[in-house]
Amino acid sequence: MERSPVLPWQQTHYPLSWTLSADRARKMSSPGVDGDPKPPCLPRNGLVKLPGQPNGLGTASITKGTPAAKNRPCQPPPPTLPPPSLAAPPPRAALAGGLCPQAGLPLGGPALAPVPGPPVERPPLATDEKILNGLFWYFSACERCVLAQVCKAWRRVLYQPKFWAGLTPVLHAKELYTVLPGGEKEFVNLQGFAARGFEGFCLVGVSDLDICEFIDNYALSKKGVKAMSLKRSTITDAGLEVMLEQMQGVVRLELSGCNDFTEAGLWSSLSARITSLSVSDCINVADDAIAAISQLLPNLAELSLQAYHVTDTALAYFTARQGHSTHTLRLLSCWEITNHGVVNVVHSLPNLTALSLSGCSKVTDDGVELVAENLRKLRSLDLSWCPRITDMALEYVACDLHRLEELVLDRCVRITDTGLSYLSTMSSLRSLYLRWCCQVQDFGLKHLLAMRSLRLLSLAGCPLLTATGLSGLVQLQELEELELTNCPGATPELFKYFSQHLPRCLVVE
Repeated sequence: MERSPVLPWQQTHYPLSWTLSADRARKMSSPGVDGDPKPPCLPRNGLVKLPGQPNGLGTASITKGTPAAKNRPCQPPPPTLPPPSLAAPPPRAALAGGLCPQAGLPLGGPALAPVPGPPVERPPLATDEKILNGLFWYFSACERCVLAQVCKAWRRVLYQPKFWAGLTPVLHAKELYTVLPGGEKEFVNLQGFAARGFEGFCLVGVSDLDICEFIDNYALSKKGVKAMSLKRSTITDAGLEVMLEQMQGVVRLELSGCNDFTEAGLWSSLSARITSLSVSDCINVADDAIAAISQLLPNLAELSLQAYHVTDTALAYFTARQGHSTHTLRLLSCWEITNHGVVNVVHSLPNLTALSLSGCSKVTDDGVELVAENLRKLRSLDLSWCPRITDMALEYVACDLHRLEELVLDRCVRITDTGLSYLSTMSSLRSLYLRWCCQVQDFGLKHLLAMRSLRLLSLAGCPLLTATGLSGLVQLQELEELELTNCPGATPELFKYFSQHLPRCLVVE
């Protein structure tokens, strides 16, 4: 039998065992010797042996027929594959993958038998909920809001409460209504918020009527809402009373920029279930409001108060009940509070772990000494915007507050390098804020190099620091965040130096 000539493309390095010569394929499909059209017999193992190739690659085999008919001695031949184009040899990747490029058959041996039964239909990857559940974790909350509008399948996955835990939606008064063709207003459908299971809401610019509509239209308002924040709203005493009476699940309440409710409204509406209260920039809040808070909220754990008219007398209203439960007190821009008010705080609330006197401009070093001697459990202390604080206050802090982890000294303009030398002995301090401390110099930074526990350091706006002094901070290898905003000594070369020697630290420019 004459062997078909070797084609040029067969001399390449590709194994061409998956092809048959035209003559061999024609003889396998021709009738028998006696003229009876009977199918040719294949080898017992279902493999066709091909002659060795002239390129030295040796012989190979390929499965012919289906696996179910592999052991049959005789069977009709499969359709003959046409030889590939001479100008287009099979790609290397197709052969390396173990499949015959044209027949889709595995190379080097017989294929596995398919599992009987109807084919299993799988959803496309774009709508596979298992894949989407993992994919959507990589997007921010704002991006998820956009992605939820792609299709119903995506919305069904994204509206699971796990994607929105810890987030608070902000709704403005103008967003609560839609204008109908007749000019009438209709309250918006809040079903999408209920499906996501939000436990807190922030309503901006709302009135008493808006709050009543919200309670009536949000299915979870009675028991499911745990936190409510009202900002720049015209809520009155009546609206505040109705809201807290109807929304029995609220335990965290924030009132900011609400100037229409009075102290009488607090007396009539506050409930003992509230554990966190924040009141800021409300002009009608004064000493009597603190009296209502202290007497009506025995389980209060956190109190944040920004009130320009609160005096030292108000801080004397706290009783032993708050002393056991209250662990966080923030007095923000309470201009009338002096060291006498600090005395009332440290005696009434001995279990505080976080205290802020930010903006209490009349507090001096003596007040800080009272805090350091009596509040030994403090882990966070904020003395920002206290212009009367000096280095002496930092000595009190370093000597007595051994558990302190966060210290904020922003705009304490009388702090110098001497004060930083006191802080260098604090082994537990992790966060130190020195924004706009205008007397801190390079020499003071050398004291901070011994604070190996420091993870966050802010030197934003410190005008006397130079690139030379700042470059020494590379010795703080455990530093995770360094803020140098508006710092004249922070040059592009310095940031490049930090990127090389503090690779794990986020340097805020």
